[in-house]
Amino acid sequence: MGSYTDFTERTVEYNKLLSDFKQLLKENGLKFTIQREVILEMLYNSDEHLTPEALHHLIQEKHPDLNTGIATVYRTLSLLEDSEMVTSLSFGAQGKKYELGAKDHHDHLICTQCGTITEFVDDEIEERQKKIAEALGFKMQEHSMQIYGICKACQDKSKN
Repeated sequence: MGSYTDFTERTVEYNKLLSDFKQLLKENGLKFTIQREVILEMLYNSDEHLTPEALHHLIQEKHPDLNTGIATVYRTLSLLEDSEMVTSLSFGAQGKKYELGAKDHHDHLICTQCGTITEFVDDEIEERQKKIAEALGFKMQEHSMQIYGICKACQDKSKN
C-alpha cells in the first residue's frame, strides 16, 4: 500500500485529503468519480458521525442531479475505512457511523436511546490508560473509548 498522510495526527486540508483519496483509488484500480468525491467532501464538511444511509440521504438532498447509489456509498466508506481515512463506531445491529479520520484523538459518549454522539478529550484519562498499559507490560499502539449511556436530553424527556 502507498504512503498517505497520517490522518491520526493532524487535521489536513481538503486538497491534500482529496489527493490522497485519488491515489488510494488508483492503487486499488478504481476510477475517481464525482460521486466518490462528493462522499469524501460530505464527510469532510460534516460535524456529525454519519451512517451510510444518512450520508446517502445528504448526497441526494444536496446533489439531486448525481446518481449516487447506496452501494457506492458503502463501498467508498469501506475503502476509506480500510485505509484509515475514516473511522467508524459500531452500533451492533444498527450498523456503523463514520467520521473523517483526520481529527485529533478523542473519545465518545454514545446515547443508547437517541444515538447522539458527544466527543470529548480528557488528558487524565489518556495518561491513566498509558500508565495501565505500561504497568501491565503492554505496548499500546492505539485505542478508542466509547461510553454508552443516556444523554441529558433523553433523561429530561423521561422525567416528563
